[in-house]
Amino acid sequence: MNHPLSIYRGLPKPIYTLFFSTVINSVGIFVYPFLTLYLTQRLSYPPARAGLLLTIASILYVPGSLLGSKLADTIGRKRVFVPCTILMNSCYLAAGFLEGTGWVPLLVLLALFFDGMIDPAHEAMKTDVTTIENRQVSFSLIYLGHNIGFALGPIIAGMLFYRAPAWLFFGNAIAGFLSVLLVMAKIKESKPSKEVLAASREWKSGERGEEGGLIKALLTRPTLLLFALCATFFSYAYSQTLFALPLLTTALYGEAGAPLYGRMMAINGIVVVFLTPFVVTALRRFDALANITISGILYTIGFSLFAFATRSITFLLLVAVYTIGEIISATNQSYWVANNTPISHRGRFSAILPIIMGFGHAIAPIAGGAIIQYTSMNILWLTTGLAALAGTIGIALLSRATRGG
Repeated sequence: MNHPLSIYRGLPKPIYTLFFSTVINSVGIFVYPFLTLYLTQRLSYPPARAGLLLTIASILYVPGSLLGSKLADTIGRKRVFVPCTILMNSCYLAAGFLEGTGWVPLLVLLALFFDGMIDPAHEAMKTDVTTIENRQVSFSLIYLGHNIGFALGPIIAGMLFYRAPAWLFFGNAIAGFLSVLLVMAKIKESKPSKEVLAASREWKSGERGEEGGLIKALLTRPTLLLFALCATFFSYAYSQTLFALPLLTTALYGEAGAPLYGRMMAINGIVVVFLTPFVVTALRRFDALANITISGILYTIGFSLFAFATRSITFLLLVAVYTIGEIISATNQSYWVANNTPISHRGRFSAILPIIMGFGHAIAPIAGGAIIQYTSMNILWLTTGLAALAGTIGIALLSRATRGG
């Protein structure tokens, strides 16, 4: 605890490349955090229509993810990651030139389809280059890199939103192109060889290779499926920070709401940057599922209390509360999943499990828009807290079951 950053020494070299690539890319994540505001204020979409479009975006992510995961397990991780990243950022570049027109939502939808193809390859790549001994720390470093960039990105995007909205898209694209160039130059293809896959079928660990297709392999890992079902309650709750939270701040503060939301997202990144090494160091010796249960409790508290928040300082404090929960979840969830995923199906599991876990994320905008329209913003945040509580109870029961007690 005296030198928490020392845990990041001696990691595999590709992890450091992925870290710097993630920092660069995350500085330029301008579009998605402000997409709700862009649709409702720049393009004058009503909340329900904006929620529907975000839900469609989540649905389009699914075929992209399934296609990308199959290709990642067959032709290779890097061979999927690089061209799809270039295509995604080309969509954002085009959206910048067409800013303010009806083409922008279509280009964003296409970009998110390619994003779906990218993510399984990226997840499989970072798992390939780590071992069970250094995986949790390696994953936490990449997560830290995302938030180092994200601590700056929303502040810049908040300033651009009204002054130069086209640069939301141009900036996103430029950062994406720079980040993929680093991966192209420094990381080799990491897909395991046929010999390694054959030998892995005799392993005794959760990474033991499996024969057959995705469904057959999934049925050998029932705890992963149960975990994914519980985690979808978390994804629903967290997704409201992207959809409903900016609507809440603008409803209370008008044009000052977008800058406040930008500061909140910056606080999220700053808390992650400063606290992640301490949290990982303090909790890494404990059971991962028990840690995730703690994160669910923090989610429940943080999201529920937005129903009663009116002062800007309260918003910032609640962001800090749920962000600590996010740190604990992010540094334990992917680690536990990777350690229980067969090496033979890393790409496909990196698609199907996030799809299951992300179901809540997919329905959150349309459900949130309907709740706001037919009840109130306060009811939305109270039900969001209840969703987080349901996921917490499920993970706690799974943790107890896997410990045999």
